[in-house]
Amino acid sequence: MAASIFTALLLAVAAVLLLPGAEALWLDLPPSGTKCVSEEIQPNVVVLADYALMYDSHLTAHPTVAVKVTSPYGNTVHHNENATTGQFAFTTSEAGNYLACFWIDSVEKGSGTSLNLDWKIGIAAKDWDTIAKKEKIEGVELELRKLESAVESIHHNLLYLKAREAEMRAVSEKTNARVAWFSILSLGVCIVVSVLQLWHLQGFFRKKKLI
Repeated sequence: MAASIFTALLLAVAAVLLLPGAEALWLDLPPSGTKCVSEEIQPNVVVLADYALMYDSHLTAHPTVAVKVTSPYGNTVHHNENATTGQFAFTTSEAGNYLACFWIDSVEKGSGTSLNLDWKIGIAAKDWDTIAKKEKIEGVELELRKLESAVESIHHNLLYLKAREAEMRAVSEKTNARVAWFSILSLGVCIVVSVLQLWHLQGFFRKKKLI
């Protein structure tokens, strides 16, 4: 029994490590211009991010930033201005690259500033402490719940990758069919042009009484 529980815990840790989860980033924002980060995410995935300006490395100026997060189709899912800290959370409805852009929008820009971004996706965005208190679970049971969520997330990822692979295969087959028809058309044009050239040369030689 103890060995099976230990194995389950190891599988939970491995599953969590294999999944795209939390990602902490440190961005240096220039006085002018925009810094963006992107992440490819499938539909129906929870995204949670916290951002905060770090003034320790820039003591002479305290600018604020504007934040804009857009979906793969260009829809704005979060927008904030004159911020020093903030958070955005949403559930994805579109598959593709979600883009988060940051830029200094205050008059006081200094030499730029640094921003810390803590980006969490999927099961990493879940508040397991709150879930444990609400459902009164702890220890092994909590780890097994994490394992169940990790396996479910992996299953969804595999289905998403399978769908993407089928979509790419369909596009590839369609492209190959178009290339094949174009090759046949090109060959037909070459044959027609060759016949016309031969007919023209025969007429020319007959006119010159060479044949």
